[in-house]
Amino acid sequence: MSVSSQFKHLTSLCNNLISLLGIVITTISALVMLVLFLLETFGSLSNPYVGIITYLILPFFFLIGLILVPIGIRQLRGMRMRLEPKGQTAPELLNYPRWDFNDFRVRRTALIVIFASVANVIILSISTYQGIHYMESVEFCGTVCHTVMKPEFSTHQVSPHSRVSCTGCHIGPGASWFVKSKLSGVRQVFAVVFNTYHKPITTPVANLRPARDTCEQCHWPEKFHDDRSRIIRKYSNDEKNTPLTTALVLKVGGVQDKVGNGRGIHWWHMDPFNKVSYIADEKRETMYWVEHRNGKGEATEYSLADSKLTSQDLAKRERRIMDCVDCHNRPTHIYHLPEESVDKAITDLEVDRSLPFIKKKSVELLKANYASEAEAQYGIESGLKDFYQKQYPEISTANSKKILSAAKTLQAIYSRNVFPKMNVTWGTYPNNLGHQDFPGCYRCHDDNHKSKDGKTITQDCSSCHDLLAVDEEKPLVDPKILQNTASGI
Repeated sequence: MSVSSQFKHLTSLCNNLISLLGIVITTISALVMLVLFLLETFGSLSNPYVGIITYLILPFFFLIGLILVPIGIRQLRGMRMRLEPKGQTAPELLNYPRWDFNDFRVRRTALIVIFASVANVIILSISTYQGIHYMESVEFCGTVCHTVMKPEFSTHQVSPHSRVSCTGCHIGPGASWFVKSKLSGVRQVFAVVFNTYHKPITTPVANLRPARDTCEQCHWPEKFHDDRSRIIRKYSNDEKNTPLTTALVLKVGGVQDKVGNGRGIHWWHMDPFNKVSYIADEKRETMYWVEHRNGKGEATEYSLADSKLTSQDLAKRERRIMDCVDCHNRPTHIYHLPEESVDKAITDLEVDRSLPFIKKKSVELLKANYASEAEAQYGIESGLKDFYQKQYPEISTANSKKILSAAKTLQAIYSRNVFPKMNVTWGTYPNNLGHQDFPGCYRCHDDNHKSKDGKTITQDCSSCHDLLAVDEEKPLVDPKILQNTASGI
């Protein structure tokens, strides 16, 4: 076969419907990927679905197009095989060409084929990497399934961990947990498509990676030292919104001497010298059994006094070693209650305390039942305006801007904490840090967990903190502490 016939043959091999379709699909996919990538890089596009199209959908079509090219060639060869047994003459161009690399045109064609193959590998490699990177982004996790993940995404954006990606806590380093997360993600996609997901989304306590593999990549509990002063500012429900102050010293702990003796919250619960294990219900809100084992190997077991579970029942449940998330169970997706949210807004001067009964009325409006977020936005603003127009008409006229500003703040508070479409309302997700609004510490420190020799897990307040003032209008506390310590919510 002559060289010119070889080139004609090469062209003819792809001159079939399937191969041509593959070439068209691959070319268009590559061009569209390039255009979308450039638009996204230069900030012309910011829609989260652009990433799905660019890094997940188009690479799939690009690969399908590449696969169709050899399939078409294979079909063409198959036609020759079917014709020959019947004695029919197949066109010469159905034979594969003979490559003679002494011919310059053959070498050039080979270089073109190699270059195209390398380009395809590079394109697929980049798109695969970008696709994985995109699937690990906060944007992908929080906004693609907009309604489903809106509560978690909204709280993440205003949390102390807003600069930490979702995968940093939910997956962490290592290939095994990455694979587990992707397999779980497939199940979640089907749940969204077929509308079989829970409303509200359940907290995945059973599937979370141990905190030592995630939280402790940044935080080191046994290195938390000394005590911390904390000031909690509240406001009464009276006309003057009277400020009340609680001041306390938290015994964070972490201090340990050479023989292993220490003190404080972290030392008792997280220091390697102490090992706390427990058996709880599925939500880890009821602790049926707790064991404390010190560095000397001495262990004390405590059982919930009024539990109806037998030893056989307990043996079937997970025995878990206590870690960060057992107390810090809402480190990122933090939902605040109406009272504390309004208190913080007043402290931060986002709501003017000079407005009569602003604390009481704000909480009342936030707790009202609304069918949708839109109804809540309207109800909060109109309710606050109507209250002052009827009860304080002069203040309503003179301070209309302050009232409107307060309404906007309340609307934002509602939008960050309540999501009617997902059945997320005030208190849906308990926060176990502390014990004021939810059981928290009292899940174990309730004087109801007893050992065989009659010991109980202490409920002594001074074990974890020293109270300097409790809801006092004029606390007798060092003024420097009150000035330099931020309000704690």
